[in-house]
Amino acid sequence: MLNQILQKVFTPSPAMAVDVEALFNDKADHAMTPLSWRTSIVDLLHLLELDSSLQSRKALARELYYSGDADSPASMNVWLHRQVMTKLAQNGGKVPPDLKD
Repeated sequence: MLNQILQKVFTPSPAMAVDVEALFNDKADHAMTPLSWRTSIVDLLHLLELDSSLQSRKALARELYYSGDADSPASMNVWLHRQVMTKLAQNGGKVPPDLKD
């Protein structure tokens, strides 16, 4: 699923730095419902039109080597959000410092 996230953010120009905050704010402005992408992994996945179900988030957590309790979705979700933001930054995205580890 991480690859899907990266493709959604960095397509069509993977060679150029992407301003993640501007991209997500623009997408959120055009969303049918308010999305708190800055704090919610569920809303972030919705924004990217990806599956945000608990099962899908658990799979993403396994992919990113989450060592916490996957049966505690709240702490897993916070960890996932920071990890996704960090991965976006590691792959060339411009991510605000307060959103990544």
